[in-house]
Amino acid sequence: MLVSAKEMLTKAKAGKYAVGQFNINNLEWTKAILLTAQECNSPVILGVSEGAGKYMCGYKTIVGMVNGMIDSLGITVPVALHLDHGSYEGAKACIEAGFSSIMFDGSHFPIDENIEKTKELVAICNEKGLSIEAEVGAIGGEEDGVVGQGECADPNECKQIADLGVTMLAAGIGNIHGKYPENWAGLSFETLDAIQQLTGDMPLVLHGGTGIPEDMIKKAISLGVAKINVNTECQLAFAAATRKYVEAGKDLEGKGFDPRKLLAPGTEAIKATVKEKMELFGSVNKA
Repeated sequence: MLVSAKEMLTKAKAGKYAVGQFNINNLEWTKAILLTAQECNSPVILGVSEGAGKYMCGYKTIVGMVNGMIDSLGITVPVALHLDHGSYEGAKACIEAGFSSIMFDGSHFPIDENIEKTKELVAICNEKGLSIEAEVGAIGGEEDGVVGQGECADPNECKQIADLGVTMLAAGIGNIHGKYPENWAGLSFETLDAIQQLTGDMPLVLHGGTGIPEDMIKKAISLGVAKINVNTECQLAFAAATRKYVEAGKDLEGKGFDPRKLLAPGTEAIKATVKEKMELFGSVNKA
């Protein structure tokens, strides 16, 4: 059964660890992440971008797949199904489809409009018992065709959004999606600390978890980050393992590749990546 992310993130912030959000793109990725979470006895958040939602035949299809897997695989750890970087319309569609958590990314709007739309969605989520993430300050890099240069959020604007009653807050602190460039300046812990001082016990979210040095991850957790998003690292691991299998030429005597065998190495690579991140974030045995 899907759950809101509220309880798992409240516990994470209080316990000085973070829950991993791992984005799903197909059945194999979803199965790998759920099985790893169960093995690690860790709560987990399954992230779905709007692009991935379209690829997987819509949000209702995803809800059915995830609920079916939780039941069939005997998953007992807390699992939240979360819309990642959702538009206003996408957030409403996911609520209707049965997601247990949503993100409304209004960071590209003027702050007044971000507040207005976030406030409306908070009311809907509260009524339905769902968790909601909001964002202030654009996250850099590219995700599903959305490009951001990366910026540090205004702590006072973060407080304005936090005071609306959102469950968790994503704030730009110099982080980006995708691989980090060699000249990346690093995370702005001064900004993160200022945001935590103004938002109190609210769980903070770090997007772009791939490629951030371990010491920065741990320091971010110490400053209130309770949810860390990982996508690119899983994509790279899956692609590398699949490429290696294909290059080895293990087809069926020239008849082509069995898709179940073709995807197996990549699936195992995702499991290893997710387990490594759960250990780094400190969420193992926190279910």
